[in-house]
Order: sequence, then C-alpha cells, then structure tokens
Amino acid sequence: MSDGQWFASKMFGLGAGLPIAWQGWVLLGGYLAIVAAGARWLAPRHPAAFGAVMVFVTLALIAIAAQHTRGGWRWRWGGE
Repeated sequence: MSDGQWFASKMFGLGAGLPIAWQGWVLLGGYLAIVAAGARWLAPRHPAAFGAVMVFVTLALIAIAAQHTRGGWRWRWGGE
C-alpha cells in the first residue's frame, strides 16, 4: 500500500491487528526471526543480553506498528 498503512486496526481494544501490506508482513517476519534466532543462540549463553534484545526489538515493533496502523491506535469497542 502506498499510503503507509501496513496493519489493520483491531476491532476491540487497543493496538494493531494483522498486517494488510507486504511491509507489515516483512516487519512481523523479521521480528519473529530475531526472536527465534535470539532464543536459539543468545538465550542459552547470555540470558540478560537476550532479555535486553527482546525488549529493544519489541519496543521497535510497537513503535513502527503504531505509526503504520490504519486509523491509528485508540481504544475501539467494535461498533464502528
């Protein structure tokens, strides 16, 4: 999508739903790849570093998803 909307808004609650553009799928896939690689190779040897990396990449995912969610992030009750 050329309008910068990568994620659908949730019907209920706050946050983003599933990706609706290829950029959202790439972002989500990259996040999951980093989590899997960190769990496989970093967590057994350096658990504190793994925790720090997970906090950083999760906050980055949230920040990017919030910027690229259709309708923005706000509380929704499902009646819209």
